[in-house]
Amino acid sequence: MNIHELNYALCIAKHQNLTKAARELFISQPTLSKHLKKLERELGIKLFARIDNCYIPTYAGSRYLEYASRMLALQQDWEKELFELASLNDGELHVAIPLMRSSCMVPYILPTFHEKHPNIRVHILEETYAIQECLLKDTSIDFAIFNETTENPKLTYEFLGKEPILLAVSPEHPLAAVDGTRKETVYPPVDWEALKKEKFILHFPEQNTGAITERLLNKHQITPKVPFYTRNTQAALLLMMKNQGVCFAPETYIRSMSFETPPVCFSLGDEDAYTSTVLAYRKGAYLTSYAEDFIQLAKEYFPVE
Repeated sequence: MNIHELNYALCIAKHQNLTKAARELFISQPTLSKHLKKLERELGIKLFARIDNCYIPTYAGSRYLEYASRMLALQQDWEKELFELASLNDGELHVAIPLMRSSCMVPYILPTFHEKHPNIRVHILEETYAIQECLLKDTSIDFAIFNETTENPKLTYEFLGKEPILLAVSPEHPLAAVDGTRKETVYPPVDWEALKKEKFILHFPEQNTGAITERLLNKHQITPKVPFYTRNTQAALLLMMKNQGVCFAPETYIRSMSFETPPVCFSLGDEDAYTSTVLAYRKGAYLTSYAEDFIQLAKEYFPVE
């Protein structure tokens, strides 16, 4: 097996279509078909079953594709290590990170990172969710940063930090008057009973913050009035500041935004009202020295408890 054959088979599996795969590979469809037939003839097995115009991997094909992915990942790891050995002054880093987390963390990390590694190009892949799946499918990604989730045995995880989810209200909101009672705690405790008649700007339940706050609202027997659902924490906070409702947000998200007058925040007073952020990379993957430096800066972003 050579690298071209591995790429050809993986691309066919990705698109399940020879024409689309050939287009991505910048070769003609007849050429790709010829390579596939040659490969199957040499292996003595059928890699794909053709159903109408779809190329579906056979069982043997699925096994081949699994090994092909691992072999390509090893090849890419070697190329990265070889590149670093040849030149410590140039390189690339590919990081997948949720869109909102990126807006908070990247401005904090990159200036310091580029002071130390001015010639390293950092490519940020910003997604709304399913970051772990992106990392598993795209071997060009060095590592991914996302909220703690079910661990996958193919990945290695590093804990970055934990932070509270807070309730935020506009300074003009009646609940903001409670802010004056702050004594020993950083944030005054929320009065869940007082929230039962409030309007909420919520994240969707499939998001980490949305899932956590949905459980808390159910726990406190609150059926929320929700004029807005959004995946965008910044939008939720801006709507909250316009008195369109109260909202929940991780502490660092609120701190990273600039407000003319800051919102008033409340502690949710619950051990479940925290979000943890992890960094993950493929098990056994080679990390360059500058990737290790980026990871260290990501850990320093979160305050020490």
